Amino acid sequence: MPMKDIANNLSVLQLVDPATITADTNSSSADLQFDSGVMLVVNVGESGDTLSGSVKFDYILEDSSDDSTFTAVTTASHVTYGSVNSSTGVFATVDAAAEDDAAYVIGYVGPNRYVRVKIDATGTHSNGTPHSVSALVSPIHKPAASSNDGSPTG
Repeated sequence: MPMKDIANNLSVLQLVDPATITADTNSSSADLQFDSGVMLVVNVGESGDTLSGSVKFDYILEDSSDDSTFTAVTTASHVTYGSVNSSTGVFATVDAAAEDDAAYVIGYVGPNRYVRVKIDATGTHSNGTPHSVSALVSPIHKPAASSNDGSPTG
């Protein structure tokens, strides 16, 4: 039996609406100003294309101090619950049928206020693959009912 209520202590932000993706896509950003933590979740559906080393999706964690200029997170100490490539920021790659129909998760504990996921499509994706990106944040202040804002005013 669950002993802790996480539903009233976390907020969920939808950063990419569920959609079939055939090209590079940047998620919306998550503003972490009033949050004590964030976990980004990329949900991947069944690919409509034959995935391979030349037809694939890479998921890149990016951060920004101004919500305008984003760069790949390449510092290992800025992520939790996973790792990033130290030169590209890639935290997951889907290049085979055995890797789709899955959720890929990364936590961010870096110094910047904004984070997002870049979905980098390599090769020709004629039919595409369903994706969505969500962020689970831990607001400093308990969120108001029906709010995704943990600011003091809710």
